[in-house]
Amino acid sequence: MISGWKEPNSPVHKLWKPELYKIQLEAPTPKAIMRKGDAQNDIGATETNTSYGRCYWGVMDHLSSEKVLNETVDGSYLVRKSPGATDFFTLSLRFGGQTKHYKIYYKSDAGHYLKEDFKRFESIHDLVADGLVNFYMQKHAGPVIQAIMTQSRNCYQQSPYMTLNRRKLRAFSNDMRKSLKSESIEKADDACNDNSHEDTAKIPLTAQEENDVLPIIYEKSHNFKLHTFKGLNWCELCANFLWGFTAQGVKCEDCGFVAHSKCSELVPAKCLPDLKRIRGVFGVDLTTLSAAHQCSIPFVIKHCVEEVESRGMMQEGIYRVSGFADEIDALKLALDRDGEKTDMSESAFGNINVVAGTLKMYLRLLPVPLVTFQAYPAFINSTRLNSVGEQVIAMRDAVKQLPQAHFNCLKYMIEHLNRVASHQSVNKMTEHNLATVFAPTLIAIPRHLTDLSQEIFMLTSLISHCQAVFMN
Repeated sequence: MISGWKEPNSPVHKLWKPELYKIQLEAPTPKAIMRKGDAQNDIGATETNTSYGRCYWGVMDHLSSEKVLNETVDGSYLVRKSPGATDFFTLSLRFGGQTKHYKIYYKSDAGHYLKEDFKRFESIHDLVADGLVNFYMQKHAGPVIQAIMTQSRNCYQQSPYMTLNRRKLRAFSNDMRKSLKSESIEKADDACNDNSHEDTAKIPLTAQEENDVLPIIYEKSHNFKLHTFKGLNWCELCANFLWGFTAQGVKCEDCGFVAHSKCSELVPAKCLPDLKRIRGVFGVDLTTLSAAHQCSIPFVIKHCVEEVESRGMMQEGIYRVSGFADEIDALKLALDRDGEKTDMSESAFGNINVVAGTLKMYLRLLPVPLVTFQAYPAFINSTRLNSVGEQVIAMRDAVKQLPQAHFNCLKYMIEHLNRVASHQSVNKMTEHNLATVFAPTLIAIPRHLTDLSQEIFMLTSLISHCQAVFMN
């Protein structure tokens, strides 16, 4: 994408801002100051020679290094060993008419770096080049960088990402509105207890797109990871260049959104996962999977529940009795590989406990459990109320704190467990027994908590009174 590019019929001009790229081009380049002769100074171990080559000057104090670099141009550097240093070397670098000194480290399997948790480089030349760019950007691009740091969240709507993907986002929004159950919309209306959501839902999407092209109930955080980009790249939020030569910014592993690290903090939780970026279904964030497949209940949960209700409701100890581990692993692999086409019928998996065990495994491997860490306190507080009526009201408020995908799936699972418990005279699985099995799986239990009596009591009550808690 080049400066001046314009999407047809779009008011956006100069989508990519070239200012920072131009400034980076003006940054000084590395110029290694080589020692004279192989025998000069204490060159040290052979691995040191291999790591730094002839720009390594052996043991040298900072005054001596400054004397060597005093008349050199910006970007000149040498590597030395400070007197008394044991586990590090020193990079002496000329910039802005001054000599700067930095501790540097090297590991054969990690490369060159300044700090253990910092960027890694294949060569000392690359480390210096990246440092010079950052020095130069800080010195000459201060106003631009400061503007990036103080961006308002409103710029997301006019960002390159939104400009280039508006049609895709609008289509996704329409599909999602059709697939979401009407009861979810009604739930949102009841929570507000006024007509504001009802009026908003009736507004055509084209009238809303200036504020949000996605449904008001949709929320999915981006999965940003520090990333090293090849070639020229720009931030998809502020449209400014990603400067540097390594770890220039972050990239969402689910949707591919690219941004400066600071800009990523301003991106709203509106990630639109790309199915091509999602491998399998186990261990994938629930909101990510629901959004990618454009469904309210992931097929894994739905198909397993349907299979259990078809041939496992009268099975004694259903969900308590374990299936064979190798068969559960086989079904897991099939679901990850074949998706909705997976055959989990009786002819393929005759032991229904295998299907039940696979469902429990799926729920257990969710990065965020159905009852999230944020909603957990509200659920637990409901157990401390005196009457059943008060507990039900409190749990109604608690479920409203769940993300939409979590609300949909928790409701689906709890209603299923209620139906399982209705056959307890045969399958021996009471509400309490089911809660005991599922509490560690469905609830984001705080670390090191061993007494789950409150969680089991809460889940028992939720199963018993699910119709009242999840009332439309």
